[in-house]
Amino acid sequence: MELELTDPIKTNQVKSKQIKSRHIPDQIVQVPGSKSISHRMMICAALSKGSSKIRNLLESQDLSLTAKALAAMGAGIKALEPGLVAVQGFNGRPIPHAPPIFLGNSGTSMRLLAGIAALGQTPYTLTGDERMCERPMIELLDALNMLQVEAKSIHPGGTPPVTIRGLGRRGGTTTIDCSKSSQYLSSLLMMGALLEKGLTIFLPGLPVSVPYIDLTIDVMNQFKVKAIRVSDLEYQVPGNQMYTPGEYVVEPDLSNAGYFWAAGAVTGSEIGVDNIHKNSLQGDLKQIHILEQMGCSLNIEKNSVAVKGNPLKGVDVDMSDTPDAVPAIAVVAAFARGTTRISNIGHLRVKECDRIAAVSSQLIKMGIGVAQGEDWLEITGGTPKGAFIETFNDHRIAMAFSVAGLIVEGMEIENPACVEKSFPGFWNILEAL
Repeated sequence: MELELTDPIKTNQVKSKQIKSRHIPDQIVQVPGSKSISHRMMICAALSKGSSKIRNLLESQDLSLTAKALAAMGAGIKALEPGLVAVQGFNGRPIPHAPPIFLGNSGTSMRLLAGIAALGQTPYTLTGDERMCERPMIELLDALNMLQVEAKSIHPGGTPPVTIRGLGRRGGTTTIDCSKSSQYLSSLLMMGALLEKGLTIFLPGLPVSVPYIDLTIDVMNQFKVKAIRVSDLEYQVPGNQMYTPGEYVVEPDLSNAGYFWAAGAVTGSEIGVDNIHKNSLQGDLKQIHILEQMGCSLNIEKNSVAVKGNPLKGVDVDMSDTPDAVPAIAVVAAFARGTTRISNIGHLRVKECDRIAAVSSQLIKMGIGVAQGEDWLEITGGTPKGAFIETFNDHRIAMAFSVAGLIVEGMEIENPACVEKSFPGFWNILEAL
């Protein structure tokens, strides 16, 4: 593999970063390609027969891990020029690879690639760092086993390392609980198109993060592969389909755009993000409407979306479909009058860190009143003060709390390099505001 993405095992050189408070003028910024779309497009291109070109593919640690794993399975991946990557597919038939495939703390890589590994005829072992090996995926392993795939973990909770071996590619019917992660379903959808009988997938209850499922189906459609949502609890994928190579473009990452919309909210400036369509399928576009409920003004143009801060007020919001946006919205809530309640977010406890506990502990350091439950968070706004922010090696904690530093003196972010997981250029853009 010749794709030179960010090294996923880089030693952190800077232990902490101080954020300078300052006046922020109105402006438009650009953010790199969507992490969610980049993963899915790279995987679909690897499953195709032939060569694809993907423009604006995110360069980050997580994508580097996915690229290395797909290369181990037989894909050819090469950076042609900045922002343009070529992927030579292995036609849905991964080649044998005996050594364990290391996926760091990239839950997206682990879950999506588990289904791809099931397409092979030899065993693959998927593993990761210490935190990844604590993150559950028993539901996906159980669903794969129902399809005559040998999927197992040495741990009773089904955490990595996991070993997966396909035993026939016949397909059929399976059931999966997606109350912790919609990525389980996305993994099955992408593999299902290549099975003889396809897949019918039943869910015992409503999944979390439904927009990400829609995103998966949309990317598959771009590669001329069909997946059908029959109902909220049933999905079907016709079998014996073929992923079609071509030229594709990744739209900007709206999870990462959210930090700049949050910056507009807390500073009172109008900050927009370029190259975003108002009809984007990315679930995190909902952030702008949450900020609007909190008192912000929106400026939606043909190709950009901007948020302008006004006096903020607390809101009661269900964020089950927008989990990545929770840390940023929680930080904005610290500046709002009244109490903000964020509910149906229990799945945040099994992310890169326990994000409910992490957000709570760091807001308390800033003098903000916080309460938490198994699947909810309450923030009572006040006058935030500067603090040393522990990131728990979680990119979203680092980026969210840095926003507060734009108007609060004394904010210092520990382990700033953790943002390289999803947004290596974040600090440069933030400092240029």
